[in-house]
Amino acid sequence: MVWTWQLEDAEGNAKTAPEESHQSQGDAESWLGMNWRELADQGVAAVVLKEDERVEYRMSLGGEE
Repeated sequence: MVWTWQLEDAEGNAKTAPEESHQSQGDAESWLGMNWRELADQGVAAVVLKEDERVEYRMSLGGEE
């Protein structure tokens, strides 16, 4: 199983996803914890954690969603 992040702008449109993939949910969440501020500065408003093609959850990176 591979865990990846889908990045979205404020309108919910997909942005270019990072090339990183992770072997566990914890690894993916650690990566986001280290990179969320930079992503937010680049206009990412929300992220979607996916296990292969299944959506685990969606989360806002900023204020209100």
